[in-house]
Amino acid sequence: MGRIKVNLTLDEQVAADARSLGLNMSRLAEAAISDAAKAERNRLWRAQNAAAIATYAAEVAQDGLPLARFRSF
Repeated sequence: MGRIKVNLTLDEQVAADARSLGLNMSRLAEAAISDAAKAERNRLWRAQNAAAIATYAAEVAQDGLPLARFRSF
């Protein structure tokens, strides 16, 4: 994927600290945004599938895990 320029507004002290430590703010921001997007996609998926997840959890609570009774160990 290519890279694009964006503008971010940061707290002055945060930016100064990052610069003084030689941190790459672009890479750090990219990683943080990527992590936040992944967490939000997961949260949305869980919310959209809450009924199915609850149904499966109830089935497992009642009947146990599928195929568990066929274990040979």
